[in-house]
Amino acid sequence: MIEAGKVCSAGGALGPVVEVLGVKITNITRSQAIAAMDAWIANKPRTTHTISIVNAHTLNLAYEDPGFRLRLNESSAVFGDGSGVRLGARMKGVRMVDNLVGTDLIPEFIAAQLDAGRSYYLLGGAEGVAERAVERLRADFPGICIKGCQHGYLDENTSAGAVARINEAAPDMLLVAMGNPIQETWIHNHAATLCVPVCVGIGGLIDHWAGNLKRAHWWVRKLGLEWLQILLQQPGQKWRRYILGNPRFVARCIADSLFTKKPPLGDEAGGR
Repeated sequence: MIEAGKVCSAGGALGPVVEVLGVKITNITRSQAIAAMDAWIANKPRTTHTISIVNAHTLNLAYEDPGFRLRLNESSAVFGDGSGVRLGARMKGVRMVDNLVGTDLIPEFIAAQLDAGRSYYLLGGAEGVAERAVERLRADFPGICIKGCQHGYLDENTSAGAVARINEAAPDMLLVAMGNPIQETWIHNHAATLCVPVCVGIGGLIDHWAGNLKRAHWWVRKLGLEWLQILLQQPGQKWRRYILGNPRFVARCIADSLFTKKPPLGDEAGGR
């Protein structure tokens, strides 16, 4: 059994941290994030390293739920995803050095680690979604080692069986796709019994891999408008999150910044 807990790099913190709506987000580059995950796997830790990837919606949920906010802050690292996080950090006087959106970060990690033979387990989605995602991964990354997969509709009883199967498969990285805040809560509740070096909440990435969602064009992503592409594909599911949630997030960040002393923009603020 791997012990659960928050783990930093050998030199202390993984990198500079900026607090947005009470959530402590690690401000590092994509290459540094990939290197950190690789090091955690290579070191064969006794601790499960948990990674949360947060966007404006996640931060809204954390703002409204102190328990969820605590679970995020107990992660080994919290990475920032999207223009909302960058805006919130900028209001606190910090420039985010990179956009660690999971739909780019995780595929780049997989590509970078193919020669190292890292192994993965997919947990999440409805029946059949994880299996289709695995097919896509094997097509995109020939030679990838996937130890197993299963749907993410679990309760307390079925979670125990899922953990047992994951531990028997012994992957290097567990990718959990249940959406916020369910995936972070599941990871938090089962980290103590998981024998996995790295566990990452990946949200809708599994639906991209399974073909349920199409990725926005690069120029849409560059403009920070990928959320609009998702809204157009899933209007019934996502309109509250974006149409109501985005203005609410901006208002909360403005209020939060008014009561926070801002450091000067620059290296000392965790940016450059």
